Amino acid sequence: MVELETERLIMRQWRESDLNVYAEFYSNQQAARFVGGQVTRDKAWRQMASIVGHWVLRGYGLWAIEQKQAPGLIGCVGLWEPEGWPELEVGYWLVPKAHGHGYATEAAIRARDYAYTELEAETLVSYIDPANEPSKHVAERMGAWHEATIELLDHGPHCVYRHPSPSMLNGDGK
Repeated sequence: MVELETERLIMRQWRESDLNVYAEFYSNQQAARFVGGQVTRDKAWRQMASIVGHWVLRGYGLWAIEQKQAPGLIGCVGLWEPEGWPELEVGYWLVPKAHGHGYATEAAIRARDYAYTELEAETLVSYIDPANEPSKHVAERMGAWHEATIELLDHGPHCVYRHPSPSMLNGDGK
């Protein structure tokens, strides 16, 4: 598993010790409402194991993120394309105490750039619940635009935010 850094964050592999924060996040109905909803601790364990397994099967996935100055899980960001997913997605969530500091945008930009440069992805989207305004703002700060709204498998309606490729960001339009 590749580990990445940003100015303030470490994007790292998952550790068993992350389960406490992960399970606490997913036990909070309000916090988890846009990322699959509230689950029990044992279900959170299986979800975390699925994230690790995605790395094994696909060679990329969601990173655990922590602040350089204050180690400990504050959320996750990364690339997600499980079986049946329409397109490669850059996704993100943070524990509530980490909101409002620009961490999601900072880490998601690094994940987006990794997808395009290292994985040579041709397209990249974020699937966002229509009611999730903070996530829409993150996508927009990254330069993404709302392209459509689709039925995302069994997750209901989701806005498709299309992320620009490096060539689009550099202005050559390719």
